[in-house]
Amino acid sequence: MSELDNRISLPAARRRVSDTKERRTASLRVQRMRENLLAYGFLAPSLLLFAVFLFYPMFKSVYLSLHSTDPTGQIAAYVGLDNFKAVFQSGLFLQGMKVTLLFVLFTVPTGILAALILAALTHNRFKGMRLFQFVFSLPVVLSVGSSAVIWKFLFHPTLGMLNYLLSKVGIDPIPWLTSPDWALVSISIMTIWMNLGFNYIILSSGLQGIPDEIYESAKIDGAGPLVTFRKISMPLLSPTLFFVTVVSIIGAFQSFGQINILTRGGPMDSTNVFVYSIYQEAFVNFRFGTGSAQALILFAVIMLLTLIQFKWVERKVHYQ
Repeated sequence: MSELDNRISLPAARRRVSDTKERRTASLRVQRMRENLLAYGFLAPSLLLFAVFLFYPMFKSVYLSLHSTDPTGQIAAYVGLDNFKAVFQSGLFLQGMKVTLLFVLFTVPTGILAALILAALTHNRFKGMRLFQFVFSLPVVLSVGSSAVIWKFLFHPTLGMLNYLLSKVGIDPIPWLTSPDWALVSISIMTIWMNLGFNYIILSSGLQGIPDEIYESAKIDGAGPLVTFRKISMPLLSPTLFFVTVVSIIGAFQSFGQINILTRGGPMDSTNVFVYSIYQEAFVNFRFGTGSAQALILFAVIMLLTLIQFKWVERKVHYQ
């Protein structure tokens, strides 16, 4: 008996169930296809932006890093890995990474610690605390350019407010931006203030997310404020601290605007971080090959540090 005969011999009720099942399957397939098309439609603007401003420049950097360019920036010849060798042999990598690591060391721990202290102090709902929360969050609304201009006036050797305040307590004026010993410190102070708003908002939100019942239980058990903060707040805040740390380190490695406005890498290359060195090499000296090679090296360093943090530091994070 053929399959067609078998189908014909099926009872009418079974055929109706089978037809209904097939129609339902087809309907679900069409619905799933429509949902996928709708999802890709919503993602299309983001994918287009990523393709234009992220993936294309990245692939272009890889292409340029393998070629030499003429003084007008046009491709001259294929040189393989010579641009990478030139970066390491010229000392640009070691000098840039030395200054960059010092900058990260100055800004990241200090900035997170300052934001954590302010978030803890303003966690209690005292009267007027909203004003302090607004003031501490204010730097986040300012652009890098505006912040750098403000601090350029503050750092002015004769007209700046900082040296004026120091003179009131009998301290000699400090050459904030003109001394190799002080320039990186000055840039770091400005960067800490500039990042304080973002770090404060994130950490304050993390503290607000801890249930009040836990604090009340600790208070009933006789725990003091410091013990409560160390035993309860810090472990429950560790995911937020980990996020802030990763973002702050990546942001410090990518700092450019404040250095370009305040010191332009000087004096004596004391603030010539790796990103500014890339800018000088590519857009001032028009050596796009070595500039692209430096950019790829920086990308590898940031990715390696991020992987290390997710591999080892995340083990200390306490997820609820």
